[in-house]
This record gives sequence, C-alpha cells and structure tokens, in this order.
Amino acid sequence: MSEFSNRVALVTGSSSGIGEAIARRLSALGASVVINSAHSAEAGGRIAAELGKDACYVQADISDKAAGERLLAATIERFGQLDILVNNAGWTTAVPHHDLAALTDEIFARTFDINVTGTWLLTKAAMPYLKQSADGNVINITSIAGVRPVGSSIAYSMAKAALNQMTRLLAKSCAPVRVNAVAPGLVETPWTKDWQAQHEAVRTRAPLQRSAVPDDCVEAALGLLRSRYATGHIFVVDGGLTLTM
Repeated sequence: MSEFSNRVALVTGSSSGIGEAIARRLSALGASVVINSAHSAEAGGRIAAELGKDACYVQADISDKAAGERLLAATIERFGQLDILVNNAGWTTAVPHHDLAALTDEIFARTFDINVTGTWLLTKAAMPYLKQSADGNVINITSIAGVRPVGSSIAYSMAKAALNQMTRLLAKSCAPVRVNAVAPGLVETPWTKDWQAQHEAVRTRAPLQRSAVPDDCVEAALGLLRSRYATGHIFVVDGGLTLTM
C-alpha cells in the first residue's frame, strides 16, 4: 500500500501551480484526489484524467457558499469520505500599498470573499466529514504576506493574516482534526512567470537565493500531514526571506 492509500483529498484551486503540484503528489502517494477550480475546467479535467480513476474534477467557486457545498457533496458522493482538505484557492490583484484610493471596495471585497470567506465556509462545511477520519487534516495555503506587511495589496496581506489566525483558532477548536498552514514567499508559477523584477529581488535578498517552486510547498504540506502531533503551525517556506525583512 502507498502512504496515502484509502485517504481522500480535496485540493481547491488545483488546476495549476501549487494546488496542482500538491494534488499530483498526493495522488502519486496513493490518495484519491478531487481537483477543483473556479474557471479552468479544461485544465482541471485534464489533470484529473491524467491521475486516473481515483481522481475527479469538480468546478466550483468557493466564494459561493452553494457551490462549495456542491463541491463537498460531489466529493462524498464519489469517494464516500474526506480525510484531507487543502485550501489553496485564492485571488489577488496588484495594488500599490501607498495608493489607498486604488484599493477599491470591489477589490477589497473580492479579495476577502475568496481568500477568507470562501475558505471559512468550505472548511466549516467539511469539518463534520474530517472529524470522521482517523487523521483528518486541513492545510491552508497562506503567504508570508500574512506574517509581514508585504504582498500584492494591503487587502491580500490582511486576508492572509486572517487565514493564519483562522488556522490557529481551528486547530485549537476542532481537534482531533489537525489544522496547519503553509506560508510561502514568492513562488514560480504560471501566474508569476512575468514577475522577473520580483524574482530577482528575492534572489538578491533571500539567504537561499531563489524564489520557491511549487514542490517546495508540496514538501511542506506533506511534512505537516505526516507529523501526527503537529497542529496550529504556520510553516513559512520562503528561503529565509522574512529573516531579512
């Protein structure tokens, strides 16, 4: 048997980037995996097909409560259980921190609706299923923007800080389900491929002299899943960048 055989993992926002990498690794280690995205149905369906019969794709925007509930219902209908919830879905847009007028009410609300409210609603709805697992786990993908006053916008930094605190509160309140977070710095993904100046700044400043890659986040998530006595941790994966801030 593989390490995660007989475990079911739901990974939100997993049609690319960090979410895709986590879903692929969990599948390779024996888990049944639900791929999810709000929009990229073709990519999500392709990934699920590549992973085989123990994977499926469900399109759902987690900021919509009803859609999140349908996502959970589809997971339970297909696999009969839920053991691991990876909250990776998120949204941001770049707004200079000094330009408060540019951070419109619409941008602020959307940032919180997806990153915080949607994650909260899905996790709350998933908790009864996770508590039925022999080792229920929630992994929240947050950011160093949640631990330092940095990030693509003030709203994004606030939202990721809220997710970090949510992680601690749920870990305290929802045992024996374990709740942890992975907080990466800048990661090389399709979304950041054109951010050459930012990647160069990280290479110059971070002790490990590079941006993260998705596999760095995968290894952190697996470490938390494997550590059966770990809960409430915010695992910073930034090559030491925050040590220099």
